[in-house]
Amino acid sequence: MNDTRHRRLALLFLLLAGPWHAAGAQRYAAPLLPSGPDPWVAQRDGFYYYTSTSGDRIELRKTADMRRLAEAPPVVVWRPPARGPNSASVWAPELHYLDGKWYLYYTAADRAHDDDAHRHVFVLENASPDPTRGRWIDRGMLGTERTGIDGTVFEHRGRRYFVYSAYVGDHSDLVIAPMANPWTLARPQVDIAAPTYAWEMQGGRKILEAPEFLAGPDGQMFLTYSASACWSDGYALGLLGADGRADPLDPASWRKSPRPVFASSARTGVYAPGHNGFFKMPDGRDWIIYHANGGPGWKCTARRAPRIQPFRWDARGRPDFGEPGVGPAGG
Repeated sequence: MNDTRHRRLALLFLLLAGPWHAAGAQRYAAPLLPSGPDPWVAQRDGFYYYTSTSGDRIELRKTADMRRLAEAPPVVVWRPPARGPNSASVWAPELHYLDGKWYLYYTAADRAHDDDAHRHVFVLENASPDPTRGRWIDRGMLGTERTGIDGTVFEHRGRRYFVYSAYVGDHSDLVIAPMANPWTLARPQVDIAAPTYAWEMQGGRKILEAPEFLAGPDGQMFLTYSASACWSDGYALGLLGADGRADPLDPASWRKSPRPVFASSARTGVYAPGHNGFFKMPDGRDWIIYHANGGPGWKCTARRAPRIQPFRWDARGRPDFGEPGVGPAGG
C-alpha cells in the first residue's frame, strides 16, 4: 500500500470513527447527538430504538449501530392532544416490548395545570413489529396512588413491575407496584427509597427520579436512579440493590449505596450525568446510555445530550460504571 492511499484510508477512518477513535478520557466523552435529555434505548431483532425528551412530541430513531445514532432520522410517532391531562410537558419516554406489542411510557401534565400536582405517567400501545411504524393507541394514565414522573417497567422471576418517581411532600421517592397488564397497576404500591444522603439533595431539592432496572449476572436486582435537582452539577446516579430471591415489593429487600455510582467529572468535562438506560452491544457487552452536560453550570436544559460507554461487573456482581467519559478501570 503506497503512502498516499494509506493516508486517505486513515483519514476516512478518523472521519467515520469521530470521537470513538480517541484514546483516554475523550474516548466516550463526546455526545451521540447535540441534544437528548432522558435518553432511552430498546433492542429487538438486531435494531436499537432510541428516544428522549422532545417536549411537544415523542420521536424514535432506529439504527443497527448505536455509535451511528446521529445518522438515523427521527420519526415523530405521537403528539399530545391540544387539551387534557397529557397535553403538555411530555417527558422521559420509555419504549418496551411486552406481550407481543410495543408500549411507550411517558410523563405529561395538563396544559391548564402544568405543575407537579398534575404530573402523571401515561402509556401508548402499538401492535406493529416496528415501533417507528403502525398506529399508536392511547391506553391512558397509569393508576399511580401519587402524582409523579419517570415510569419504567421490568420483569423478575415471572412477574412484571412498574417503578416511578412519586411526589411525597417536599421530596420525591421511588415507588414500585406489580402490574396486572402493561397499562394497569395492581397492589400494593410500595415506597422503597427516599432521599437520605446530602448528595441526593443538591440544588435545593430532595429528589430520587428516573429509576432503571438492571439484572445482575448472579441474579441480583439493581435499580439505578438519578438524585438531586437536574439543574445542579451534583445531579448523579445512585444505586439500589437486592438479592434475586427477595421480594421487590418489600422495602427491606433494597439496599442503597451510600455514595453516588456515577457523578460529574471535571477531568473529562462531563457534568450532571443522569437519567440513564442500559443496552448491549452485538458482542454481548453491557453499555450505559445517559444524558449529561458538557460544562459546569449548564443546568437542566436541552443542552443535556446523550452519551454512551461500556461498564463492567465487579467481583461482588455489582455494576461498575466508572467515570463519565472514560468508563471503568480496565473496561
